[in-house]
Amino acid sequence: MGDQLILRPLRPADMPALADLWVRSWQETMPAIDFAARRDWIVGFLAGPEAGARATLVAERDGTPVGFVTTEPARRYLHQLVVASSAKGGASGKALLDAAKRDAADGLMLDVNQDNARAVRFYEREGFVRESAGVNAASGLKTWRMVWRLPLLPPAGEGVAAKP
Repeated sequence: MGDQLILRPLRPADMPALADLWVRSWQETMPAIDFAARRDWIVGFLAGPEAGARATLVAERDGTPVGFVTTEPARRYLHQLVVASSAKGGASGKALLDAAKRDAADGLMLDVNQDNARAVRFYEREGFVRESAGVNAASGLKTWRMVWRLPLLPPAGEGVAAKP
């Protein structure tokens, strides 16, 4: 049971660990940007006055956060999906994304850096499609707007082969 992944809501005591995790994860992904200088931004984003409009789930193993996802349900927008390098390629990222999808019955959208090929592949594998190109206002980097929608089921009687 010690290696079990637990998803739970954000707690105020999580802030230092999540901010450190965010800095490390992004610094590995985009080493040319000083994410340590942006640490206060993520703390304010997760705990600031507008945080009430967002939902943040934390993934933990053995009491240690290994990732988190932050969505804004009213906009169906996924703001952050961060996973520790030790957990990348494992179940944590998918579990966090699946939880976000469950809470977004009308679909979900996000912006991802075009140069972040690993993240683009992950989202495409998880059913997101590229909708449009954009630019990150903070970094000036090119982004993809990606969208996921629940698959529509065919009306009753359609799309089902009849048995002879």
